[in-house]
Amino acid sequence: MADRAETHALDAQATIHVAGEWRDALSGATREILDPADGLPFAVVAEGDAKDTDQAVEAARHAFDHGEWPRTPAVERAALLHRVADLLVRDRERLGRLESRDAGKTVEEGRVDIDCVADAFRYFARLIAAEAPGRVVDAGTPDVHSVVVHEPVGVCALITPWNYPLLQSSWKIAPALAAGNTFVVKPSEITPLTTVALIDLLVEAGLPTGVAGLVTGAGHTVGARLAEHPDVDLVSFTGGLVSGTKVAQAAAPTVKKVALELGGKNPNVVFADACATDEGFDTAVDQALNAAFIHSGQVCSAGARLIVEEPLRERFVAELARRAAAIRLGRGTADGVECGPLVSEQQRAKVEAYVESALAEGAVLRTGGRRPEPAPERPEGGYFYEPTVLDQCHREMRVVREEVFGPVLTVETFRTEDEAVALANDTEYGLAGAVWTTDAGRARRVAGRLRHGTVWINDFHPYLPQAEWGGFGKSGTGRELGPAGLAEYRETKHIYQNLAPRPVRWFAG
Repeated sequence: MADRAETHALDAQATIHVAGEWRDALSGATREILDPADGLPFAVVAEGDAKDTDQAVEAARHAFDHGEWPRTPAVERAALLHRVADLLVRDRERLGRLESRDAGKTVEEGRVDIDCVADAFRYFARLIAAEAPGRVVDAGTPDVHSVVVHEPVGVCALITPWNYPLLQSSWKIAPALAAGNTFVVKPSEITPLTTVALIDLLVEAGLPTGVAGLVTGAGHTVGARLAEHPDVDLVSFTGGLVSGTKVAQAAAPTVKKVALELGGKNPNVVFADACATDEGFDTAVDQALNAAFIHSGQVCSAGARLIVEEPLRERFVAELARRAAAIRLGRGTADGVECGPLVSEQQRAKVEAYVESALAEGAVLRTGGRRPEPAPERPEGGYFYEPTVLDQCHREMRVVREEVFGPVLTVETFRTEDEAVALANDTEYGLAGAVWTTDAGRARRVAGRLRHGTVWINDFHPYLPQAEWGGFGKSGTGRELGPAGLAEYRETKHIYQNLAPRPVRWFAG
C-alpha cells in the first residue's frame, strides 16, 4: 500500500475511491496532471463526474447509517488517527516530494507540510480522547437527568484547494473522522495526488470500508454535486470567494451545514520603532519576504499588503526589493531553490494581469514584474514568475483590493496609528494580519482593533493546531483547527430524562 501514491504519480487512472475500492471514472474519462516546473504531464487520474459522486455519497451514507465507525468509542477513533500520523511520518520524504512536484513548492516546504499534517491528526486524536462523554445540565430537580452530548454530523463533503493539497485535506479529514463522520473528499483537479495517497494510509491504518471516499474531478461537476446532494449533511469548502458563494447557494435548498474558508487580503503593518535596531530591521524585512513569497505567494494568509510607516518606507522597501530580487527560483526538487513556480499557466496569466493593471494605475515597480529567463533548474515551460514588489500603491487599485494569489507584494504607507488600523481593515476580507512594533501597548491596541481572524505580533504565518483558524467578512464562515474545528463536524443533542414521570394534569379532562 505504501507504494500506491508513487504508482498514481506515474500512470495509474483508478483514483476514485468508493466503498473501499479504487475505480476508474464511470465515463472512462481521465485528466493529465502537469508538473508546474516544466508544464509537462507526469500523472494521469480518473476524471469523475456527478454519477461517480453519487456512488461515493451512497457508500458514505451506508457506512454512516449502518456501519460501525459512528459508534466506535472515541478512544479507538483516536488510536486510528495516531496510526495515520505514524504512517505520515514513515512516508514523509516520499509524500513531501510528491507534494513538491504536484503543487510546485520546494521539497523542504513539502516536508514541512507533511509534518503539519501529522500534527493535525495527532491533535484531533488527543482532543477527542480526552473529552468527557457529555455535559451534565442542572435541571433544578433530582427527578431529572439532563445531559448535552455531541454526535457526528453524518456524511461530510470536503472540497479542498490546490495550494496546500494534503494539509488542507487533513484539516478537514482529521476532525471529521475524530467526530465519527464518514466523508467524500474532492481534491483540486490540479493537485490531487497526495490526497489520493492519504486515502491509502487511512485504509492501511484500519479505517472501516466505506468511511472514506474520494472523487477526482472538476469543481463544476464533482464539487457542485457534493454541495447540492441531499444525502450530504455538511459541506466544507476551502477556496476562492466566487466558488465558495456557489457552494453556499447549492447547499441552501437542503439546509445542510456549510463551512467556508475563502482566502484573504492580509495586511502586514510595520511601525518604524520595530526597525530601530539593525536586528529589528533585518527581522521585519525577512518576515515581510516570508509573508509575501512563501510558496510563490499562493497562500490564503499571505502578507500581500505591506503597510509601512512613512518615515521608514524608502529604506525598508529598498532592502525588501533587493532581497526579493535575489530569491532563487526553480524546480522545487532542485538544490538551492528557494521558491518554485506558480501552479498553472492560468494562474500565472492572472498574476501578470494584476501587475499590468497596477502599473497602469500608477504603481511603481521596484523589482520583478516579469517571467524569469530559463535556466537548468528553471525549464522554459515552467510557470515561473519573479517575486514582485509594487510601491506607491493605494486602496483604489485592484491589486490592493483583490486576492492575487501570487508573488506580488503591494506597499502602502501611514503616518498615525489610526491610519494604520484604517488601512489594514479597509478590505472585504478578514483572514489574517500582523503588526510589528516594540511598543507593547501599541501592539495590543492595534491587534485588538484589527478585524482579522488571526493577528500576529512581531511574526507572520505561524499557526497552532490547537488554535482556531478562520476569518471575518468574506474570508468565510467556517473554523478549522482547535476545538471549534472539531465542533464544525458535530451536532449537539440535549437528552432530558425524567426519572420520576407522573401526570401533569394540565388539562382537566
